[in-house]
Amino acid sequence: MINQMYLERTKNKNIIREFSEYATGRGKEIGYENVFDYSLGNPSVPAPKSFTDAVIDMYKKEDPMKIHGYSPTLGLPEVREIIADSLKRRFSISYMADHIFPVSGAAGAIAHAVRAVTKPGDTVITFAPFFPEYVPYIEDAGVNLSVVPASLPDFQINFEALERLLDENVQAVLINSPNNPSGTVYSEETLRELSRILNTAQDRFSHEIYLISDEPYREIVFDGKKCPYPASYYFNTLTCYSFSKALSLPGERIGYIAVNPGALHAKELTVMFGQISRGIGHNCPSSTMQRGVAAVIDETSDLSVYETNMNILYDALVEMGFEVQRPGGTFYIFPKCLEDDAMSFCKKALEYDLILVPSDNFGVSGYFRMAYCIDTEKVKRSLPVLKKFAESYA
Repeated sequence: MINQMYLERTKNKNIIREFSEYATGRGKEIGYENVFDYSLGNPSVPAPKSFTDAVIDMYKKEDPMKIHGYSPTLGLPEVREIIADSLKRRFSISYMADHIFPVSGAAGAIAHAVRAVTKPGDTVITFAPFFPEYVPYIEDAGVNLSVVPASLPDFQINFEALERLLDENVQAVLINSPNNPSGTVYSEETLRELSRILNTAQDRFSHEIYLISDEPYREIVFDGKKCPYPASYYFNTLTCYSFSKALSLPGERIGYIAVNPGALHAKELTVMFGQISRGIGHNCPSSTMQRGVAAVIDETSDLSVYETNMNILYDALVEMGFEVQRPGGTFYIFPKCLEDDAMSFCKKALEYDLILVPSDNFGVSGYFRMAYCIDTEKVKRSLPVLKKFAESYA
């Protein structure tokens, strides 16, 4: 007999991918330039030339046996050292190579982190709105996912609801800042209060509660600001990072977990990740990609287009009468629909060749996500169409 759980999942596609596939099909009919596709969070700027040059240079000059040989279970030591040094310089936390575990992007990082600090039957808490793939990342480890309702309209943290959900079964709290889908950046005040609540809960339940911090959009922040670093506020933090967005490398599947050196089991956790890899068949990301990102560790792509697009869209949406929180980062914006049913709203938008993603799978009803990682010219061309759609509700 085949596994029925996975069979059932084939009948319930990821809603983001479903709308993206529709956009691709519609593009074949009318030309993709005429489809205003805001569905998929795929970076729209190229990787830095320095990254490409570093990889090419590596392939030309390095010993092929060294480049293509197996990586050690815990990742290449020199790469772990470079990542640790970068984090130490940027955030003044005493990371060492032993605190770093390279993985296949933030998804792989979260999968390892959850398994390291929970056992089947435990609970992980996250906050709406949240990335829908958190559900399989957590539930496939045999762990229960508990969702704190959204704090409206700012999408910070609903602390009263969090405290109601905290009980002795909670082993970890999963956050995402800057947030997909809302674009919200958790403030220092928010992170301090979260730290206070978790420290109090640890004392009450006599066990550690880990903060799993999902940070693939850390470098995409607006208005000249920086994203507060959660591990600076709470010792038991596992930072899950991907280079997909900052370096525009989503298809390369490369990231890392950084264990806060102040965490209770900091020395054991990274070694545990290696054992978890054995069980789930992860067995290290590409050696080429480990070396490639290490060569440009403090660089990013030119991310400025995302702020340009955000400002254009935000101003236009407000002028059209949408209720919308201005994003502090990412390349997403999360307006309120013009009707209560988000799916109905987004399906009506398809009639205008506007591809918007309904909010229900993000744990919030009545909103829609726009991924504005597209050409600025196309953003501008979409505005009259978006206005015409909005006016159909007048």
